[in-house]
Amino acid sequence: MRYSIIIPVFNRPDEVDELLQSLTEQTVKDFEVVIVEDGSKTPCKDVVDKYAAQLHLIYYYKENGGPGPARNYGVERAKGDYVLILDSDCVLPPTYLEAIEAELKANPCDAFGGPDKAHESFTPVQKAISYSMTSFFTTGGIRGGKKKLDKFYPRSFNMGVRREVYNALGGFSKMRFGEDIDFSIRIFKGGYKCRLFPEAWVWHKRRTDMDKFFKQVFNSGIARINLEKRHPGSMKLVHLLPTAFTLGVTGLIIAALVLRLMGSWLWLYALLPIELYCLLIFIDSSIQNKSMVIGILSVEAAFVQLFGYGLGFIKAWWQRCVLSKGEFNAYEKNFYD
Repeated sequence: MRYSIIIPVFNRPDEVDELLQSLTEQTVKDFEVVIVEDGSKTPCKDVVDKYAAQLHLIYYYKENGGPGPARNYGVERAKGDYVLILDSDCVLPPTYLEAIEAELKANPCDAFGGPDKAHESFTPVQKAISYSMTSFFTTGGIRGGKKKLDKFYPRSFNMGVRREVYNALGGFSKMRFGEDIDFSIRIFKGGYKCRLFPEAWVWHKRRTDMDKFFKQVFNSGIARINLEKRHPGSMKLVHLLPTAFTLGVTGLIIAALVLRLMGSWLWLYALLPIELYCLLIFIDSSIQNKSMVIGILSVEAAFVQLFGYGLGFIKAWWQRCVLSKGEFNAYEKNFYD
């Protein structure tokens, strides 16, 4: 068996249906699919059974423990030379496995990952969130599939690892958030070769509304401090930018309010940088998505992302670096949301 596709699932049968359908259309057929139902109250067993004649499918049900342990559970029972980790809210183009096979034959490596895109069927909110997570003006493009990266850290929505390497590293840790980055860091620390496969992309739905998106990025900000505590020196300048943005925008708004209360017209200039940034996001997203509605929503998504991450980062810095408290997350019950 060449590939084992590991999919942890929690109350998302409809998403699993779409993902499995896309797997039936793969041009490369040498793979198995391992579904790990992580304590779902709405299981996807009926959906899995629907594809039993079309795919080499294995279904497991276990008590809820989070996505990391669920992936490990699946890999322990997998048979492929490579394990491919996917989120249940992904849909694959027909050439996904073909692109991976081509990359591995041209330049073998121990681990790899690919970028994500927004499908035409996604809602405007999902497309706006996808834009904010991949745009140069929000994340520097580090999650958008850039080839020129000194190191590429695969994320768990689209990650591949040679099974021997996965086992040698012990798989994912029990971290609720940031567990994929923790695993990627350990891949590099172990001296293994890891690359970006730019053509092995997926359609990734991400979050379905801004509230869930905020919770995700807030926990991501917390996770960055947790990761720095686990792996000193892993934090880079780019990881501080959302916090700088949060503090900078907050400072400009306060300055504008103070100036206006003082009767000064200079308050308009204090808000100018924020207005220019909003205009930049609106224009860029509107052009990329060919929709002014998505452009407007992208402005909201960008601020939700940067403020959510920044506030989570600040909270974790205070709790862990100032008060010396232990590892934590803000939304423990929402690690799948």
